[in-house]
Parts: sequence; structure tokens; C-alpha cells
Amino acid sequence: MKEQFIATLHANSLPELQGVPKSDLHNHAGRGGNLKYIEAWANTKIAPPDKPFDSLSHMQQWFQNNVKCHCPGVPGYLKRIEASFVQARHDNIAVLALNFGLDEVDALGGVASFTAIMDELHRQYAPEAAFFPELSFGRECPIEPALLSRLDEVLSYRWFKSIDICNDELAQPIRNFKPIYRQAKAAGLILKAHVGEFGSADDVMEAVYELELHEVHHGIAAASSARIMNWLADHRIRLNICPTSNVMLKVADSYAAHPIRKLYDHGVPVTINTDDLLIFNQSVSQEYLNLYQAGTMTAEELNAVRESGLKYIGS
Repeated sequence: MKEQFIATLHANSLPELQGVPKSDLHNHAGRGGNLKYIEAWANTKIAPPDKPFDSLSHMQQWFQNNVKCHCPGVPGYLKRIEASFVQARHDNIAVLALNFGLDEVDALGGVASFTAIMDELHRQYAPEAAFFPELSFGRECPIEPALLSRLDEVLSYRWFKSIDICNDELAQPIRNFKPIYRQAKAAGLILKAHVGEFGSADDVMEAVYELELHEVHHGIAAASSARIMNWLADHRIRLNICPTSNVMLKVADSYAAHPIRKLYDHGVPVTINTDDLLIFNQSVSQEYLNLYQAGTMTAEELNAVRESGLKYIGS
């Protein structure tokens, strides 16, 4: 597949690129589908955002007003999850990590019901993809005994394969989540967190150290510190990077200037992912093509990144 992938990049052929196996390791499940799929189901037209967002809250508002409003209630939510699996099949995603919150679990009647529904959607729409569900907590959530007890119950099903923290990086200190991550580690989960998207390089290192992370979602702020990039490289901490998300949220100036170049040159393991495809409107294949066409990375380098993602720690 190496030669095929490199040749398709050289040819700038998106259809052929879609036929090559890839991973998507940073994908918020309810936002991981294709806009055209939702348009067809909702019988409406949804124009993708035409300029970068001013903040995460601005992005969330756009999603609510332009996509989620067409997918009401549980049926709409399930259609968006279905869209994520359909997209994975269409883009030949061989390794798929989808991110879910406890509110989504509760909306479908609890862990047993939720996991059965998700497994069936996986079976129906993307059975060839190795599926690694991820449990996510908002950075703003209070770490209380009731939450830790609930986590014990959720983890007892042994369905989730990894854990994550998302949303506002500045909502509370990362160390507050140590009790959650201790439980997750004891249960054998892969430990991840959103960090270094808007924060600093020091924030990335602190999160990895305090929570004993295996991977970081985003983490591109690490590119501002050679010391921390070298530390991440030495400890083989992988960054799951989402180029279009970074450009659209103004944490990267462009594809050509994206920090993935600097991180890769320092030996930091990286993967290329979608984040919120229903918002950013770029598939994994398109993300590879964007970086190649911008001259950010060579076809050979991008193939090395692709191969790295297929060797997912959980598989």
C-alpha cells in the first residue's frame, strides 16, 4: 500500500486516496460524518463554514445552528453516529477511535443499551474497521465521589478502550483529573487528553506527566519548545493532530505553516485525524492531500504517518 498511497498523492487523486487504509484516532463520534449524508437524511442543504471560528464556543454555536438543529432527539443523534461509521467505510478507515461522553451513554438508557446500539451500528456500517470507543469527560466537570463511582460502573463493562478530557483547557487544573485517570489506568484503558491545542508546551508536558498519558489529542503547542518536543519524542508520546481543525480554530496559520512539520522533524510521533468532520468538512484522505499540496510534508513522510496510525496502541 505504500507505493499506492505515495502515487495517489503525487497524482493529487482524492478518489484513489480514499481506497488506501488509514486511521482516524481523534474523532468526536456525533460529529464524525459527512455533511452530504446528513443533508440527504434531513432533506436540507448545509453549507460548511466559510471562515475560521473565533473560539470553541463560536464553533459549538455554528454546529448547533447549522447541523444539530437538523438532527433532533435520539433519532437525530443516532443518524449522526451512523454517519460516522458510514464515513469510516467510505474513506477506508481501518482503525477508528470514536469519542463519546457520559451524557450520550445516559441518553440511550445506560451502558448496556448504549454499547449494544453502538456495536450494532459498527456491525452494520463499518464492520471492517477496528473500532476503539473512547470515553470523554469535559474539562469543566466536577471530580466528585459520585462521578468516580459512576466511572467504576461504566468501566466494569470493559467496552471503552481509552479515556479523554476535552473542551476548555483552562477550565481547571489537569491534576484534578488524577483520580479518574488512576481508575482508567487500573482498568487497562489507553490514557489520552485534549491538551496543547490552545495552551502551552508546558501544559502538554504537565498533562502527560500528571496523568501518565499514552497519547495527546492535538498537542501542537509543544512545537514552541525544542526541549518538550525532544521529551515527547524520547518517551514516544503520540500526538493525534487535526490540521483543518487547527486552521479553522486559528491555532495554525495555514496547512503550509502547520506545526506538524516541526513536530515530525523532532521525532515526535504524530497521526492525522478529522476531529469534527461535520464541522470542518475534511476527511482523513483530504487532510493528507491538504498537507501534501501545501508542501508541508512529502508523500513519503505522510505515508510514514499513515503507517504509524495503523499500528494503533490499542490494536
